Amino acid sequence: MTDRWALAPAEDGGVELAPLGPDGLPAGPVRRERDLGEAVRGRPEVARWVWRSTAEVYPRLLAAGVRVERCYDVEDAETLLLGHAGRYGEPRSAAAALARLRGGPVPPDPPQRSAEPGSQSSLFEPQSVHLPLTDLVEVYADQLRRHDTTAHPDRMRLLTAAESAGMLVAAEMNRAGLPWSAETHRRVLHELLGERYAGGGEPRRLAELADEVSGAFGRRVRPDLPADVVKAFAQAGIKVRSTRRWEIESVDHPAVKPLIEYKKLYRIWVAHGWSWLQDWVRDGRFRPEFQAGGTVTGRWVTNGGGALQIPKVIRRAVVADPGWRLVVADADQMEPRVLAAISRDPGLMEVAGRATDLYQSVSDRAFSGDRDQAKLAVLGAVYGQTSGDGLKNLAALRRRFPKAVAYVDDAARAGEEGRLVRTWLGRTCPPAAGAGDAGEEAGIPQDEPSGQPAEEGWMPGYASTNSRARGRFARNFVVQGSAADWALLLLAALRQACAGMAAELVFFQHDEVIVHCPEEEAEAVVAAIREASDLAGRLTFGATPVRFPFTTAVVECYADAK
Repeated sequence: MTDRWALAPAEDGGVELAPLGPDGLPAGPVRRERDLGEAVRGRPEVARWVWRSTAEVYPRLLAAGVRVERCYDVEDAETLLLGHAGRYGEPRSAAAALARLRGGPVPPDPPQRSAEPGSQSSLFEPQSVHLPLTDLVEVYADQLRRHDTTAHPDRMRLLTAAESAGMLVAAEMNRAGLPWSAETHRRVLHELLGERYAGGGEPRRLAELADEVSGAFGRRVRPDLPADVVKAFAQAGIKVRSTRRWEIESVDHPAVKPLIEYKKLYRIWVAHGWSWLQDWVRDGRFRPEFQAGGTVTGRWVTNGGGALQIPKVIRRAVVADPGWRLVVADADQMEPRVLAAISRDPGLMEVAGRATDLYQSVSDRAFSGDRDQAKLAVLGAVYGQTSGDGLKNLAALRRRFPKAVAYVDDAARAGEEGRLVRTWLGRTCPPAAGAGDAGEEAGIPQDEPSGQPAEEGWMPGYASTNSRARGRFARNFVVQGSAADWALLLLAALRQACAGMAAELVFFQHDEVIVHCPEEEAEAVVAAIREASDLAGRLTFGATPVRFPFTTAVVECYADAK
């Protein structure tokens, strides 16, 4: 009896199902059942469900109280396989894959729906043409064959499985929601912003700061309008190109201090103010729509709500339920550890295998104990900061860890030459157009970057024809993308470890995960995170001495974790 079944919702509201053989083709007749939840619940022996889209199926199953262990997301796999073939950006729907397979005209992907505050619908699931199960299985069988033709088939199959697992985690997190105290949030807003004025205007503190800015310039200035501020500085004899904090904080003018404070509070008011609270928090939960692999590097994004940009002061509102705790785990120095694993540099792997601080260990070897210089050098190698002091630091790093530096240098060269660049498991970076989240991840300054991954589907149009810029992104991609691959396997392992507990994954971003659990389960969750990290390291990178430790805090409030 096969333990893999295909599933396709039918147009009449029912579901089509069939067991699959090793070749991905049906190993028995297609069956029709009226209820999706009962169809899956009644087959506990199925180890993996194959379906078109997790966003289409799994929220419905969760609503019916059905949890599945594993799935294979056909459309997500199509995205990975297209990228590997150098065809990133082509239509990824199952209907498009079927058309390519049969040599017919390829339909464009339907547009994705926008986020709707408070909605529990599948926001990332576009309205697509129904695909019968027999057609879906034809695409799936072809994808199995295409995996065999990739550069490293076993790694690519693992990446596809990890991405599908990430889709399950995202759906479960969307349903669980992040515990949120609306009362605490309102109190924080009042402390920061003061009273609200009728009519939806700026709250008291912002109005006061706006007056201070105007007073400093000697005329009325709108601090929320960058062009107005730049013009005011120019009239004061000071030339600035923007109102970014890193540019204006060194300016000697009395408007600078209130302007910086205004910008900080204005961002909180707009992004996480009273309107945000009303729109996005329901019944003690904030439910953003997480999307696994939403960027080219594999980093997650959210559609609405700003979940990956929660300011530290607003994190005071993230409060565990009574008798429960938040286990907040932050990966330690993930990028250099990943670089050690993918480059197989003996010296860096040895350093990354120690229990001590990695940057301090690097500094002891190459920078006379100067930890700050060591950190700048390692991150400079990853992000391509190779001018000025960065060039000198990189030279010192290259002497001690030649294979590590050569690895990212080779990736940069491939990017500059327009060649495909891949993560350790096979996620592929386009050679030019479609570099997606290159802007922030390649170190290009944004307006007061928060240090968080880009979200809201942010695609800044960084499809530059400049070969040097592409090289910098490719250098970063092989590290950040491989880190994203590892994180998916971490989440999959942690999800499996928590399956028998009341604990639930409620938040994830890049190198941080939060589990909400009863107080008595907290120690077990901490241990599960540590074990999941070790397992993910072995599965992703094979047998290496590299360790991936976490700094873990068990707290009642998210803000207390850091």
